Amino acid sequence: MQNLSDRLNTALEKYLPEQRLFLRSETSTTRYLRLRPLNQALMLGGGAAFFAWSLLASAVMLTQVISSGELREQAQREQAYLEARLDQLAHERDRAVDEAQMAHTRYGEAMDRVAAMQSALLTGEQRRAELETGIDGLQRALRERMRERDEARGRLAAFESTDTSEQLARTEARLSEVQQTLDRVMNALTTTAAERETMRAVADTTQLQAEHLALELRLTEDRNQRIFSQLEQAVETSMMPLERMFRSAGLQPEQLLRQVRAGYQTRSAALAPISISTSGTLDPDSDEARANGVLEALSELNLYRIAAQRTPFAMPVRASVRQTSSFGTRRDPRTGRQRMHNGVDWAGPQGTPILATGNGRVSFAGRRGGYGNLVIIEHDFGLETYYAHLHTINVNVGQRVSRGDRIGGMGTTGRSTGVHLHYEIRVGGRPINPMTYIRAAQNVF
Repeated sequence: MQNLSDRLNTALEKYLPEQRLFLRSETSTTRYLRLRPLNQALMLGGGAAFFAWSLLASAVMLTQVISSGELREQAQREQAYLEARLDQLAHERDRAVDEAQMAHTRYGEAMDRVAAMQSALLTGEQRRAELETGIDGLQRALRERMRERDEARGRLAAFESTDTSEQLARTEARLSEVQQTLDRVMNALTTTAAERETMRAVADTTQLQAEHLALELRLTEDRNQRIFSQLEQAVETSMMPLERMFRSAGLQPEQLLRQVRAGYQTRSAALAPISISTSGTLDPDSDEARANGVLEALSELNLYRIAAQRTPFAMPVRASVRQTSSFGTRRDPRTGRQRMHNGVDWAGPQGTPILATGNGRVSFAGRRGGYGNLVIIEHDFGLETYYAHLHTINVNVGQRVSRGDRIGGMGTTGRSTGVHLHYEIRVGGRPINPMTYIRAAQNVF
């Protein structure tokens, strides 16, 4: 080993000649340190390695700061887009409901007009049948009168042959009566024929109007079909990211919706069903059934929104911070031993605002052991969030908070080695990885 050291010193002598560092004490005693070439090489190598490590650590920290800022801005843009999309869907829903109600009203009016026209047509048919019956009777009466006229003419000829003046006078009177009867019958026939033609014209006009109304009804149904298809596609597109977010966080959307629906029974008038039939059911292909389906989907989308507000999907801090510890087993900074870390740590300046990650109720606000100043918020669905090592606390026990409300400032109280936030999410009292919820909502909010 000594020979190897000597050979190395000899090889390095031409590049790093031996140096001596003289030290003089207060008693005028002079000593010196001998720096051989190998020692100088080791010192230079150690300095270079430290310098390279410093550059690498600085680059990693700068990359984390830049990426966290970009993720936060992307989350804000996604949240603004989702809110604008929800508002647009609400406007489209209201407009579609109004159009469906107007179409339903026009459809009822059209049906009423068709029913009135059908009633008028039936009345005209009955009147025509009565007129035809009357014409038949008048024709029979006319034939009877013509037969009587012929008989009277025969008798008149007989009377003329006998040259009886009294019988001739009676015959002329009889003929005058028959002529008057014939004139009345002819006038009645003319009037009846005119009325029949009038009723036929009314029936033709009614038939044309009914065909026009049927065409308008088909056009309205086609327009409603396109509107409902667009609404159904928009609702499905908006609901899929929310459902995927809950499933990514390990939550069952069906169970969450049942719990939210149980505690949120009031429904707005705009989301009430449009109508139902007298039997309590609707044709699944009818406009009313599709409109009710869209309204039910929008109601379910609203329940998803409420569940998302009550679930801690957001980041607890929005300032420029860096993540220093993740969830899981790690080396304890105080003892050096392996220990379970139940949350995620972010470091930043003292007093950095700490925000509630979901709607809930403050169940604890004070000092607790190694947590230092601690705030615990109870959320729905058995979830709790812990915010530890706070410098200040801005909420009280029992207070209701909403997502984004400030609950305190970042500090270093309790069992802490520096200013940071310790953040936990617990389900039924059991800690889980908070990044599961934060990552699940990155493409939604």
